Amino acid sequence: MNRKVLLVEPYYKNKYPPMGLMKLATYYRQSGDDVRFFKGDLRDLAADLVVEDLLEQLSSIDPNTKWKKYKLVLIDYIRKANTSALDECEAFASNAMAYQLAKDARLSYKRKDYFKNPPFDKVGITTLFTFYWNITIDTINFVKQLCKDEKDVMVGGIMSTLLPEEVYQATGIHPFIGLLNHPGDIDEGNTTIIDALPLDYSILDEIEYKYPANNAYFAYMTRGCINHCAFCAVPTLEPTYCDYIGLKEQINTARERFGEQRDLLLLDNNVLASKCYDKIIDEIKECGFGRGATYIPPNQYEIAIRNLRDGFNDRAYIRKCVVLYKALMEKLPSEEKTEFYLKLEEVDCLHHETATKEDILSLDEYVAPLYAKHFKHKKGLKRIVDFNQGIDARLITDANMKKLSEVNIYPLRVAFDHWEQKDIYERAIRTAVSNGITNLSNYMLYNFRDKPEHLYHRMKMNVDMCDELAANIYSFPMKYHPINDPEFFMNRNFIGKHWNRKFIRAIQAVLNSTKGKVGKGKTFFEEAFGADEHRFWTILWMPETFIIYRFMFKDNLAKEWEEKFWSLPADKLKTVQEIVALNQFKELDMSQYDEQVRDVLTYYQFTRDEAEEIIKQNKQNND
Repeated sequence: MNRKVLLVEPYYKNKYPPMGLMKLATYYRQSGDDVRFFKGDLRDLAADLVVEDLLEQLSSIDPNTKWKKYKLVLIDYIRKANTSALDECEAFASNAMAYQLAKDARLSYKRKDYFKNPPFDKVGITTLFTFYWNITIDTINFVKQLCKDEKDVMVGGIMSTLLPEEVYQATGIHPFIGLLNHPGDIDEGNTTIIDALPLDYSILDEIEYKYPANNAYFAYMTRGCINHCAFCAVPTLEPTYCDYIGLKEQINTARERFGEQRDLLLLDNNVLASKCYDKIIDEIKECGFGRGATYIPPNQYEIAIRNLRDGFNDRAYIRKCVVLYKALMEKLPSEEKTEFYLKLEEVDCLHHETATKEDILSLDEYVAPLYAKHFKHKKGLKRIVDFNQGIDARLITDANMKKLSEVNIYPLRVAFDHWEQKDIYERAIRTAVSNGITNLSNYMLYNFRDKPEHLYHRMKMNVDMCDELAANIYSFPMKYHPINDPEFFMNRNFIGKHWNRKFIRAIQAVLNSTKGKVGKGKTFFEEAFGADEHRFWTILWMPETFIIYRFMFKDNLAKEWEEKFWSLPADKLKTVQEIVALNQFKELDMSQYDEQVRDVLTYYQFTRDEAEEIIKQNKQNND
């Protein structure tokens, strides 16, 4: 069809790449369309579009000049009006028409003319969590103006499925709800099921952003869930449970085009509920992920060059080649590095903005043997299989764990959302470990209907089982956030019935030091969360600065606070706790309280900056 298609993910932080957009990229590319993916500062996207149009104009007035070599200068000029860099370029200083075109382009950028003459025939925007509301809505309202016809703007994903009316009211775009799993979802008469398409991994090389989860095949082998938990969005997002989705063809297609990936990340929500469970595990093994499977990294340069020769996403693989050039340069000895640098400089391939497909291919004869020499991988690396959304502890049996142990499962993720499920959870963990699965993790919901002490007992139970079973069990406490409550879906301010703002901050302060996870090690756990329930409550009520700088203050200020806090008479303790629960101390009017209450509250006004200043002074004294 040769349509110009823009696919956009808002510039929030997220771990996993946008699988929906990756499938859309495959769909549009198979349809013969020009597909572009963007995640970043939208002003950079606008500047790129203006500069690309300017480069075409410059080539029309002077086809003999290689204008693309000035792209970085032009982007800087368009974005920041940096005229000095432009003046230093002979091609512009000596060509009044070219200089005027650049000035006109800068003015066009300032006037946002890219909205008046939108370049794209189709625009697709994905959405994720509801607490990313503002950046997501701003992104939709910006990029929808880059589409020639607003009816060809498509919004989809988690947030827009959960809050379709709110998204429409904020953007004027009716979002697509749920999965693209019907023929003709986008183009009438097209029988392709988009949700069943393989992923286009190449779009991830079009952007600067690097997803923490990478070098992996991403897939589903089931859809939906048989449960309807009150806190969960899956019944809305994937209302129909699907027992089986084939994996082999997806992996073979990805491997052929993009090269072998190391790991397998499956985002199934309840794989154990599938009647095809054994078939699923057998297929995972057939795809190269059986127990003990290893991976030898492919030659990334060969893959990039092959795709450039095939004309498959030039934008991505020009950028990828420049990235690989830089990696190769770091491996070379001094003389070879200099020679390589000069060769890249000679053909303007030091930056992806100025590099061209033709120049990259012209370097191939020189680069290919160098890359092969310095990026040899002889030793196989362990591959893993990760059912990343976790499995249902209630459905774990000896039989299905024995079957799961046939693949490189790492880790086995099991939800432990409620203390009332402790017996079910413990039986599940023991069953997994008895079948040789000793690396486990779990998600722990808190701030829902649970009590704070329930979170403590769940974490402690894992630490105790680590020691008893000689297993590694990592806990990931996850704060509950209502996804469709009008008061809270735009923010993270929800506080559960048994929680308060101070308790939430205390848990987050501890988790910040552990990078969000709680692992094995009784001594560490007791230091972080307390050796018993009373100590846990002490940490929850403790001034935040004393939590963060625990070792600095544990034997002085923190100890003083603790003694005074717990020795308060019941009525005064209640007063202090009511104040502390709000976690707002900057504007606190201390004059309204008696001396004993004021004395305790003073500790809460001790700031991190003051703690850092003490650290700085101590360091200077020691030096």
